[in-house]
Amino acid sequence: MNKFKLVALAVAAATSVGIAQAESKFTLGAGIGIVENPYKQYDNDLYPVPVITYEGDNFWFRGLAGGYYLWNDQSDKLSIMAAYSPLHFKPGDSDNSQLRQLDRRKSTAMAGLSYTHATEQYGFLRTALLADVLDNSNGFVWDLAWLYSYTNGGLTLTPGIGVEWNSDNQNDYYYGVSGAESRRSGLNSYDADSGWNPYLELTANYRFLGDWSVYGTARYTHLSDEIKDSPMVDKSWSGLISTGVTYSF
Repeated sequence: MNKFKLVALAVAAATSVGIAQAESKFTLGAGIGIVENPYKQYDNDLYPVPVITYEGDNFWFRGLAGGYYLWNDQSDKLSIMAAYSPLHFKPGDSDNSQLRQLDRRKSTAMAGLSYTHATEQYGFLRTALLADVLDNSNGFVWDLAWLYSYTNGGLTLTPGIGVEWNSDNQNDYYYGVSGAESRRSGLNSYDADSGWNPYLELTANYRFLGDWSVYGTARYTHLSDEIKDSPMVDKSWSGLISTGVTYSF
């Protein structure tokens, strides 16, 4: 699995398929993703997840993310990448009367660098540094994880542990409360700083009937104090689950 919640849904579900099926250059499929949001009395988000993966010598494309390799060999892969980030806040999706008075936070596009380093025995390192390029949050996100793939027959399991850093602009856009919002809603105003969100993830991929596969991926994220202390939030964690079916050419 190569990077869901921030770029998590966009990259984690799609790239999990890419790692499990690394021998295939082209894969098509479809799935669904469910994101448990930390906002107060907020509906869970259900997303269709297109699974379109391509792995070439110069370019790669996985779901809602794609990139161009600056370096690409068996052990190390460095690329320029871009991805759609589905993270957003819609006031009307909350049943909390105060949150319904806040401004909308938009999803956005992120771009930056990604790098993986694979070992033969000990798993692989995955990291990405991405920035908002649509002038919504003007924030940065850095993701760093270590994962290990285990294969037995047609089943591949890939557990991982990682941490995500959000810049102050990123946290403040999605979890801060401005003075104007405070006056409208009655919530305390809040300026968020940068913070670290550790997470655990697990991907399972099972190949059957030759080129057909089913996959599932899940991530549990423990939120930083900068997010938990927001008056918009009533959870200390966020989560996601995605599953789907793919065909490899």
